[in-house]
Amino acid sequence: MNPRITLASSVVGAVIVALDGTVLTVAQPSLQRDLDASFAQVQWTSTGYLIAVASLLVFAGRLGDRHGHHRLFGIGMLGFGAASAGIALAPGVGWVIGLRVVQGVFGALLQPATLGMLRAAFPPDRLRTPIAVRTAAIGVSAAVGPLLGGALVAGPGWRVVFLLNVVPALVLGTLALTVRPPRTASPAPLDVPGALLLALTLACLVHALVAMPGWVWTAATAAVTGVAFVRHERRTASPLLPPSVIGSTAVGSALGMLVTASAALSGALFAGTFLLQDTFGLDPFRSALVSLPLAALMVAAAPTCAVLLRRVGARRTTAAAMALLALGILVLSRTPANPLLCTAFALVGAGFGTVMVAATHVVVREAPVESAGVAGGLQQTAMNVGPVLGVAVATALLGTGDGPGLPLGVLAALALAGAALGRALPGRREAAMNDHGDSKDRTRVPAQR
Repeated sequence: MNPRITLASSVVGAVIVALDGTVLTVAQPSLQRDLDASFAQVQWTSTGYLIAVASLLVFAGRLGDRHGHHRLFGIGMLGFGAASAGIALAPGVGWVIGLRVVQGVFGALLQPATLGMLRAAFPPDRLRTPIAVRTAAIGVSAAVGPLLGGALVAGPGWRVVFLLNVVPALVLGTLALTVRPPRTASPAPLDVPGALLLALTLACLVHALVAMPGWVWTAATAAVTGVAFVRHERRTASPLLPPSVIGSTAVGSALGMLVTASAALSGALFAGTFLLQDTFGLDPFRSALVSLPLAALMVAAAPTCAVLLRRVGARRTTAAAMALLALGILVLSRTPANPLLCTAFALVGAGFGTVMVAATHVVVREAPVESAGVAGGLQQTAMNVGPVLGVAVATALLGTGDGPGLPLGVLAALALAGAALGRALPGRREAAMNDHGDSKDRTRVPAQR
């Protein structure tokens, strides 16, 4: 597929998933009333999806490495669109929960493929801009999603929300399946036992973090299966996580930064909602207005980060960005003045948007082309587990009765701790060597002409 079409497909796929999550949050109260559902059932419309998608992302990435990222992207898009249409027609909340799980399965197929396709279509020295465009599009969807969802729920109703992505999903899914992926000379066997152990570990971890009933047992199960997974990966001849990916210190540090940054952001937004409305006395509409700079600066940070990566490297870029993120959270916790609140959200958006582009660029660029799907799956797993962790931390600290100031301070400290991980990322000279040096450049795809 043409690199430009590949980039467009990657962007639309990422936006469809992002929009689906943001508009669902707005639609949940109306869905609850219409289907006469309990709060626990409504929560499972999100939890079921999270468990399904987080547990399968890495295995789906490996399937893409083996059978072609365009093929997995096409199947994922078609299934995601079909499940969305089914939710729009669901007669009861049980159907909605079940179809959200199905949607999560297909979302797990398409999300790593959106990054795997980019890695295969662009050489390392040209990955910055495509990843920045993809991140900016996600930022736009984060800003537009709640507004669009609110308008649709207030007008035609919550069911129309799930019809938004049906047509683009079907069109792009069909187009992707027409692409013939290059043949792999001798594909490695699939590590099915490793995939099952990792899926069970991640599913139990997510379940424990959202604090559903029985979370102690699921946390213990996650620990046991996690240890079993590590032992299995060390002994098997064809591990699910290739040493060329997880053996890279830069990739591990970048993934850690994605987890800490997304945890700090999501936890701060969760605690910030209570701060703005309960402590500062803002109504929901004014709260939404003062937080708009977050999305605006996240969009603006994406192209800026592409320039910074080229000029100063990922190490300095991510360290400064994590410091901005921490500063924004601290400012948010200490001022009721609207101009300073807007400034705080702007700092948070600029910091998070920059970290997301820079760390994702490192993860995707450092992975060999034949393992790009696994790298994409790990990146998406970090971006799914991080928010769950952040909200869990914020919820636990809010329960102490000390107000939102404590969780915001802890989350700012978490962001600063994540900045230390940036020391293992490549600097400007190392990035140049990786992009053009014979020893590091693993790309066999010719540059776009």
